[in-house]
Amino acid sequence: MNAPHPHSPDLSSISALRRLQTRSISPENFDGAVGGGARATEGTGASAARDLGPGWKISPSVDINAGETFDLATIDGPGRITHIWITTHTDNWRTLVLRAYWDGAEEPAVEVPYGDFFCNGWGVFAQVNSQTIAANPHGGFNSYWPMPFKQGARLTIENTSVVDVRVYYQVTYEIGGDYSADGYFHAQWRRSNPLEELVPHTILEGIEGQGQYVGTYLAWGANSNGWWGEGEIKFYLDDDTDHPTICGTGTEDYFGGAWNFDIPGQGYSEFSTPYLGMPQVIRPDGLYVSQQRFGMYRWHLLDPIFFATGIPKVDIQALGWRSGWRYLPLRDDIASTALFYLDRPTARRPKSPTADDMEVHLGTAPVPDIGAMPPRAPKD
Repeated sequence: MNAPHPHSPDLSSISALRRLQTRSISPENFDGAVGGGARATEGTGASAARDLGPGWKISPSVDINAGETFDLATIDGPGRITHIWITTHTDNWRTLVLRAYWDGAEEPAVEVPYGDFFCNGWGVFAQVNSQTIAANPHGGFNSYWPMPFKQGARLTIENTSVVDVRVYYQVTYEIGGDYSADGYFHAQWRRSNPLEELVPHTILEGIEGQGQYVGTYLAWGANSNGWWGEGEIKFYLDDDTDHPTICGTGTEDYFGGAWNFDIPGQGYSEFSTPYLGMPQVIRPDGLYVSQQRFGMYRWHLLDPIFFATGIPKVDIQALGWRSGWRYLPLRDDIASTALFYLDRPTARRPKSPTADDMEVHLGTAPVPDIGAMPPRAPKD
């Protein structure tokens, strides 16, 4: 049995002494400086703390103006991000874009809508109980994905909406370790809305280098009646061209379920485990919520998919059934987040998502802006 990674303690090694130091960046300590916390004299909590003074929750959050990008964390030197906690209003989950840059790279390794990164892609809260992502009431999002870097790190969040948003966050990281043999964390988002006819949804493509694929999150919207998850996921590795090395047997199979996720008498049944789950099922309400929507994750933590020279493609089919026991190709709304570690800080990636690319109309009102927070008045 392999020994635990010296920088990734589990319960059996948490007592081991390591020459590391912990730092944390938040609105109360923007640069993570030693002794730099709780020094703010201005911030979003200054008015509430006016009777108490400095040290009493003066700066717990930040306001990000419409159309602007805010630097959540900038770290110089080698280290490893160990935990991210963040929260904002549900209306912002598909208007914010989370990015991460490693070792001074100009292109991001992580570029994912805020909600999708935390397995909540539909703007409706779903509890997630997994080893690397925990989503807790009501929108307390946590990431435990290890994110090592050798020269520095920069985390940003872009507000693509037309209103200002308020964000609370904390980024915890360690310094003092040897990260020279670690891969860089990457996350990419793609959406097919709707999926092209007779074309699988692409989850990842054109990745060059050595590494391991470690996770998939899908926000899947069914646009047809009947079962939607008969399609297979395929991993094309290294020199694969026409045929993949790894081919699954069905969508629910890949996410650890079986028989359509349907418990007889109960219908689609949510579940969340350390490594895989379908924590979200959004059902039609007979009015404006007309389509079924699902959220599913699969973390390859105990079974990473290793590649030596690259990943030409990962894709998934969308299949249902038609009469005569024939498969029915579907044209569903599929948004995917692919997570992997790579031997380089940048990789081929899709174009940056726009507000229109990410938008989901939840259908709780006839016009999406009605009831939105902050309020969004009609424009001329």
